[in-house]
Amino acid sequence: MFDFTVTEEQQALIDVSRRFAKERIAPIAAECDRLSRFPREVFEEAWKIGLVNPTVSPDYGGAGLGDVESCMITEELAYACAGIQTSLTANTLALTPIKLGGTEAQKKKYLGWLTSEPVLASYATTEPAAGSDVAGMQCKAIKQTDGSYVLNGTKAWITNANHASFYVIFATIDADLRHKGIGAFIVHRDQSGVTPGKHEDKLGQRASDTAQVTLEDVHVPADRVLAEPGHGFKLAMETFNQTRPEIGALAVGIMRRCLDESVAYAKERKTFGVPIAQHQLVQHMIAEMGIRLEATTLLVRKAAWALDNGIRNPIHSSYAKAFGADAAVQSSLDAIQIFGGNGYVKEYPVEKLLRDAKLLQIYEGTAQVQRLVIAKNLLAG
Repeated sequence: MFDFTVTEEQQALIDVSRRFAKERIAPIAAECDRLSRFPREVFEEAWKIGLVNPTVSPDYGGAGLGDVESCMITEELAYACAGIQTSLTANTLALTPIKLGGTEAQKKKYLGWLTSEPVLASYATTEPAAGSDVAGMQCKAIKQTDGSYVLNGTKAWITNANHASFYVIFATIDADLRHKGIGAFIVHRDQSGVTPGKHEDKLGQRASDTAQVTLEDVHVPADRVLAEPGHGFKLAMETFNQTRPEIGALAVGIMRRCLDESVAYAKERKTFGVPIAQHQLVQHMIAEMGIRLEATTLLVRKAAWALDNGIRNPIHSSYAKAFGADAAVQSSLDAIQIFGGNGYVKEYPVEKLLRDAKLLQIYEGTAQVQRLVIAKNLLAG
């Protein structure tokens, strides 16, 4: 039987996440946004109480939570600051291909590393000339006689690039082969030839570290080959399928914040002698924000539930990601409109919500790519 009831354990997880977001993230969010600073100390505190790497199996020291629970954590943290949340939960993106395609030895080493120490990891498919076109990547992998590889190339827009202890790098043996040439490799940050670039000065989610990673003759031993060439593209796509509901959950967190801020402000702010909450056009915007929030929440829960139940249909994840991203942008625009001139200045929180929300339409597959995925699945039926 399908059930929307939140269990006692899930409610406890929500409560812990919400308290952490309120006490440790919200008070520093504006400053971290202004300074474009990732609060590493907050990451370490989140790691200690189990809000980082929640989906790692107990076999490797993790809590073994499902995607539904992981999305619950993401939603609560994003309510306080989407930028800090993105960096706090980005390990899930990096560890998922190891969960899906790693050998037992690789899982023990790298998943165990993430659960035994407060370290960060990064996932790297994007390149300066290959974002949505993952199959068009140019980063070169040259196989050696002993089964190892040498990597050369540049990865772009990599979350936590300057803080990661290791990266999951996707590279190709021949760019002309497109998806058929792509493999996946585990690369340590301290290896010779690995150089993270400058921290990008972004529009939104500024507290999350984003940078390029340059690879110059980086040697990857055979035991760190995660997917041999020809198998990496499928691994990358299935990783996105499993992590895109998290982007929808991030959107839910932003929209909840938009709605709460807008309702409170509309009850307080007066025009024409009455609170603006009494004006029907303002009520209409608030109602639409509520509809978007509820719809996205349901799409996210269904997508995460499907993954937890072994249903591997990418259309569910794309529905949640595409609708949620667009809805978050529109709700943040409406929040600014409700705040009027105050919404346009940094003294009030809603302008940051718009800047943070915009990225949801870009990373882990743009809004346009999601529609291609959805259309392909619908037309194939």
